[in-house]
Amino acid sequence: MREIIKHSSAKTRASLFLMGAGQFAYGRIGKGLLFLLAEISMIYYFIRRGFTDLTGFFTLGEQKGDAWLGIEGDNSVIMLLMGIFAWIVLAAFVLLYRCNIRDAWKMQKLKEQGKPLPAFREELAQLLDKKFYMTVLVLPVIGVCVFNILPIIFMILIAFTNYGGEIVPPELVDWVGFQNFARLLTLSEFAPTFFRILGWNLLWAVMSTALNYFAGLGLALLLEKDCVKGKAFWRAFPVLAYAIPGFITLLAFKFMFSYGGPVNQMITAGGGTAVGFLDLDARWSARIIGLLVNCWISVPSIMLLATGILSNWDKSLYEAAEIDGAGKWKKFQKLTLPFVLFSTMPVLIGQFIGNFNNFGIFYFLRGGLYLDGYFLASDTDLLINWLYNLSIDNNYYCIGAAISLVIFIITSMISLVVYVKSPSYREEDTFQ
Repeated sequence: MREIIKHSSAKTRASLFLMGAGQFAYGRIGKGLLFLLAEISMIYYFIRRGFTDLTGFFTLGEQKGDAWLGIEGDNSVIMLLMGIFAWIVLAAFVLLYRCNIRDAWKMQKLKEQGKPLPAFREELAQLLDKKFYMTVLVLPVIGVCVFNILPIIFMILIAFTNYGGEIVPPELVDWVGFQNFARLLTLSEFAPTFFRILGWNLLWAVMSTALNYFAGLGLALLLEKDCVKGKAFWRAFPVLAYAIPGFITLLAFKFMFSYGGPVNQMITAGGGTAVGFLDLDARWSARIIGLLVNCWISVPSIMLLATGILSNWDKSLYEAAEIDGAGKWKKFQKLTLPFVLFSTMPVLIGQFIGNFNNFGIFYFLRGGLYLDGYFLASDTDLLINWLYNLSIDNNYYCIGAAISLVIFIITSMISLVVYVKSPSYREEDTFQ
């Protein structure tokens, strides 16, 4: 843009002041009308409500509603949402403005080189031919901005407000900066619960990911053995467990380990006393059951993935390793594991993030329990479960949004560091 402004002609510079002016100057009336219409539409939007929405984004309302006096008041949440939308529209306008200038600059360069300018019809035809990808992507990009980017930004910004509890519309919401994060890390109300759940959440994510991965890989290696009969059946059996909806599996396991479930019936039939596997004081038994249930649900997908990868493995490498005196463990450690990890590291990272944010496991097994020493949580809840309890059940929306942002920072940092250090990134050509 600096080069364009410095070396552009008067015709091109006209587009700096009025969108489409440069196109008009070069005789491209159709394109100039489109740019001009876009600018007029943007100006109309900002005059009608755009500037008001941008102002409301900063103030979040000034007039409190009162139903008794008939005062409608400002809805801070709607003002925040529409303010974000106004910023997105403004960003789109800036990009369109740059496109307008670059298009005028392109026509100037063509004129200087003595080349003919493409007709408007030719450029429209290119949108259905060489530039068809741009035509197809217009609606998806708009949809992503409205239905993905806008809600994500909205939830991030909620973490920097005091929205929640008693401060909900018609009460006016206000910006509080990093106070919610300070409350989360320092206040006796939230901090002990946050650090306890965070420690368990990290342990859960690492243990469940490792257990699922190595169990699935072990099954795949076992099914590769020539001594195993009926391989088709043994491959299909875990897939059936994977095909059943997860919440049905979780409810089935919850019934199995309940006081009146089959497991306790067998214990009492043998002369023992019923065990509260998922009871209030069942801390580690409930956690271990959660690990095993998650393993039951997740192992089949890893097994199928590892089976497909191992089918492309060069078996002659094993023969060479045996000649060098390598045992089974060495062959697995030096050959099989690096090869499988190279291909599955992105999937493994995805599994880690999925396990870190696995809402359903403990919600269906043990949801709704609030224990002493935890604020609106239990000793098996993950951060995502605590977030749900705080925001959905108890209206702590701003704290819930702060927790969601903390989850994003933790998972993204761990994933990025692990991927950069992995062979999939550092030794990309090793297994080519």
